[in-house]
Parts: sequence; C-alpha cells; structure tokens
Amino acid sequence: MHPRKLMAGIHPRLAVVAHDMFMVWLAWTTVSMMRWSFEPIPTPLALFDNEVALVLAAQGLIFWWTGLYRGLWRFASMPDIWNIFRACLFGALAIAITLFLYNRLVTVPRTVLAIYPLVLSILLGGPRLLYRYWKDSRLDFTARAPSTRVLVLGAGKAGDALVRDLRRENRYAPVGFLDDNAQLRGSRLHGIPVLGTLDQLPQLARETAAEMLVIAMPAANKAQMRRAVDLCESCDLPFRTVPRLEDVVAGRSSFNELKEVAIEDLLGREQVQLDWTAIRTRLAGKRVLVTGGGGSIGSELCRQIARLGAESLTVLELSEFNLYTIEQELRRDYPDLLFNAWLGDCGDAMTCERMFASAHPEVVFHAAAYKHVPLLQGQVREAFRNNVLGTRVVAEAADRHGAESFVLISTDKAVNPTSVMGACKRVAEIFCQNFAKQSRVRLITVRFGNVLDSAGSVVPRFREQIRAGGPVTVTHPEITRYFMTIPEACQLILQASVLGQGGEIFALDMGEPVRIRDLAEQMIRLAGKHESGAISIVYTGLRPGEKLFEELFHSQEDYSDTANAKIFLAQPRTMAWHSLTSQLRHGEAAVRDFDEPALQRILDQLLPEFESGTPAKGVVAALGARQ
Repeated sequence: MHPRKLMAGIHPRLAVVAHDMFMVWLAWTTVSMMRWSFEPIPTPLALFDNEVALVLAAQGLIFWWTGLYRGLWRFASMPDIWNIFRACLFGALAIAITLFLYNRLVTVPRTVLAIYPLVLSILLGGPRLLYRYWKDSRLDFTARAPSTRVLVLGAGKAGDALVRDLRRENRYAPVGFLDDNAQLRGSRLHGIPVLGTLDQLPQLARETAAEMLVIAMPAANKAQMRRAVDLCESCDLPFRTVPRLEDVVAGRSSFNELKEVAIEDLLGREQVQLDWTAIRTRLAGKRVLVTGGGGSIGSELCRQIARLGAESLTVLELSEFNLYTIEQELRRDYPDLLFNAWLGDCGDAMTCERMFASAHPEVVFHAAAYKHVPLLQGQVREAFRNNVLGTRVVAEAADRHGAESFVLISTDKAVNPTSVMGACKRVAEIFCQNFAKQSRVRLITVRFGNVLDSAGSVVPRFREQIRAGGPVTVTHPEITRYFMTIPEACQLILQASVLGQGGEIFALDMGEPVRIRDLAEQMIRLAGKHESGAISIVYTGLRPGEKLFEELFHSQEDYSDTANAKIFLAQPRTMAWHSLTSQLRHGEAAVRDFDEPALQRILDQLLPEFESGTPAKGVVAALGARQ
C-alpha cells in the first residue's frame, strides 16, 4: 500500500488514541496534584514516572476492551458518553489493582481513585460532543441553493430522528413541529418548537413561510394518514412522508427516507398481528413449492418463505422473464437457500410429475392462475385449462408425492361468480374442498380481493393514465372493490396455511370496500394534477363479467372467526365426488377438443349460481355487514 494512503487510513484513529492517552495523563496528574496540595507539606510529583506509565497502560487496555475506538466522534451520542463513563470506572478499578500490586497504593490517596473517573469522563466526552456540535452546526460557505423550509407533522420518535437527519443535510431547514399531543405544545426538539396541532396546519404553514410539509407518522392508521394528507393538500404545498414501519422492518425502505405519499399509504390498514412462531415452525427447514412464483403474489410469497428459513424453494413459472427476475433476486439476497427454477405450465402433467419427483416439496402454494376478468370472458378454454385443470394437476401430484399441505390462492370473484375467471376459480375451490376428503394432503383455500400494485390491477393503470395526462377511465361511478397490500396478503396466506387442517376456505378481512371513483380522485390529487380539472375521469361502463360490488362469502357459506382476527373461516359446500370427477373428465376432453360450448355447459352444471348469470346488485359482502 502507498505510504500516503496508509497514513490517511490510520492517522485519524491514532490521533484519537493519542488524545485519549493525553487526557488520561492530564486527569491523573491534575487530580493527584490537587489532592496533594491540601497537605501541610505538598509532595512534589513527577510529570511522568513508573506510576503514570502503569496508569496509562491499565487505562489503555480498558479503552480497548470496552470498544471505545469503534465509534466516530462525528456521531457521538449518549450511548458513547455512557461507554466512556463505564470505561473510566473500570479503568479506575484496573489502576487500583495494578498500583496495589506495584506499591500497595502507598503513593495514591483513595480520593484520587474516586475523583479521577469523573474528571476523565468530562475530558474525554467534552471534546467529542463539541466536535459533533461543530460538525452539525457549521456553516457551508460554498455556493449552494437556500435551504427548503420544512414543517414536520408528528413530534414523536420518527419526527425527532427525521429532523436530526434533515439538519445534517443542509438542504432542509426544519422550522417547526405539529402534533396533536397537547403535552408537547410549547416544547422543543433539537431547538425546534412544537407550534400547535395538525388542524392548525394551514395557518401555521403561512406564518412560518414553510415551503414543504413532511408527514412523520409511520405508525398512523388509514384514517389518521388520510386526515394528514387532506390537511397538506389544503395548503397547496409539496408534501412528503416517511416510510411505514412494516416497510422499514422488511427492508423495503430506509427509516428517514423522504418519499411521495402513495395510494398504498392511504389504503393501508392497521398492522396485521401474526403468529410468526407458528408460521416459522411450519416452514423453517421445509421444502416449499410456489407455482406462479414470478407473479405479484407468488414472488412476495417466495421472499417471505426464504426469509423464514425454508430448506429449499422451488418455483414453477410460465413467464421466462418473471422466473429469471425472482431467481436473480433470491440468489442474491439468500445465497444459502437451495433454489430450483422450473420454467413451465402448471397444467402440464409431465412437467409437474418431473418437478415433484425432483424437488419433493412438503408445502405447496398454488398461486399460478389467469386473473384478467374481461380478457378471460372470451377465453373459456384457457381459463378452465389453467385455473381448474392446472389446480387439479398440481394437487394430485402433491398427493402422489406425499406433500404435507397444499394452499390454493383464490379470489373474491369466485363468490357468486358472474365471470368465467370467477367461475373457474370457484370450481378449483370446490375441487380442493372435496379432494381434501380423498387425500392425505391438507388442502386449504385462501380467498381475498384486489391487491394494490399487482400486475394488471387498477392502481398501476391509473398511474400510467395520470402520467400520460389523462383521462382516467373508471367503469362505473359506484363500483367498489376491496384492497390490501401485497405483503399483507402474503402474510395472511402464510398464517392461514398454519390454521387449516384440510378442506377449509379462509377469507381474509379486506376491511372496508373502496369506491374506485374515490381512488382515482385521490391518485390525481396525490400527483398534483387536480388543479383546474387538469385530468378528467371518464366512465366507460361495466366490462363483461364485471361486478358492481365484490363479495367475500356465499350466502350458504356460514363463516366463523379463527384465532387470527383478520382471517375468517367459510364452511365448505360439499359435492358428490364421483359427479365432480366426472364433470372434470368431460372438461378435460372439451379442453383437448377445444369445445368451448361444452366447457360453458360444465361450468353451468357445476355452478348453478353462475348459470343464472345474474350479477350481484348492491350486495355488500357478509364480512362488511359484520363490521
């Protein structure tokens, strides 16, 4: 290594060690001289002798043992000061033992040992805190843009940490906090006052000449976040937020990252409480298969399964690009995970047979499915082949190869289906419910509604339309849908897989339905395109197979609570096994012959509610009625 680089690398640390050793010498000699000065005949003390050398050696070893030099002066804080005080106390004890062995402490008064650690703590801690204060408060005399004046909503821990980072960057100048906690009114955090409550935001934003608003409430629920956003929008100022706590914990965001408020922040709900111990016990060390593992739900399931310590993870995916993407991500983030990538169709019996024989999965999550409602209305054969026969192929392979559990990921569109997609998913549910009685595998169905930002969903479509300047297309002014985030849906799928014993349908609590018109309006406002009707909303009419309202339970599915408040259990509707298998054999032949009218008749016979073809008008889901 070049000598100059070597010196640049070690010089700062050596300077700190030299500073601390000098402070040890100064504290010891000063306290000793002060103590001996009270004697009638002061004893002359040498500035450096064997005793001082032993003091430096003992204290230096304690500094090294307590890790004093692992911290940086630039970020000195109370934990560092406590570590210094602890090192000084242990140092005094080490010095006492060393000098007792050297000269029985004949020349060391006991008061010196008592006062020395206090003085040394001040001499070591003071310069560190002064250096940090100087670094934090020094002026940047280089040419730069003026700091943006920021008003922070939330004076809790997140606001405190945020302001500390904002002041360090120089680009932002926090001018005040707003918080609804009356006890904080008039107090200061880092010298910045708490000016008032959130309701006073429009007035205080004008008085402080704020140029930006930051919502620092990562634990806020949906209602609190909507209120904060509404208040920010009323000020006509740009606003940002800090990430939600679950995003920080999952590693999707850094804690004090400033980001634009997304629609997910407003549709998010209270944090889901899961029995992670039971989930980890079920999945840790297991061989897991995820079909459709490159999709929105499937890929997030893969991430969470890998995080829970599965022995191996096999992914079956029809999309080459999606399979490549999730493979690269998991191999990078979980290098110890045994990952098997299979490119293929879940309805291909030979592919499934070879895959099960090779990977021997113990837990199967079947997420592969076609889901686009209007598109599948004219594709009965493909919908039936993939969503019904594909489910049967994977479930039967799981049974033959001794899998422990099989989880079918279904949809609320399977309840009173008015679409081909929903009808096929409902037949898949019926098959799993009845096959559970014939199989040793625990076959479990999990049903939920729309997932925010999943491929092909309404949120990314609205986002693209807004980016293109509009208009935003909504099918009907009163159409509503249930929404949840991708991570939340996957977490509840994992929890339901633990709760089920076989044959159950679990429905996830989707909260309150969201009117799509309101969703579009909110996204337009968040994009800052609401002034003067810059982007309009156009109503295009319900598409083929589309419902006005979605449901989570059929009227004959008497549902009950489970151990998790966010998961409900629907009672299965049984069907004669021989009749079901006979219809599926006919369906398989119709798929082979491309006989779509025959497939339509099979769906009508299996699902009388679908045969009627009557959409549910104004129906509110049983779960919503319960709330």
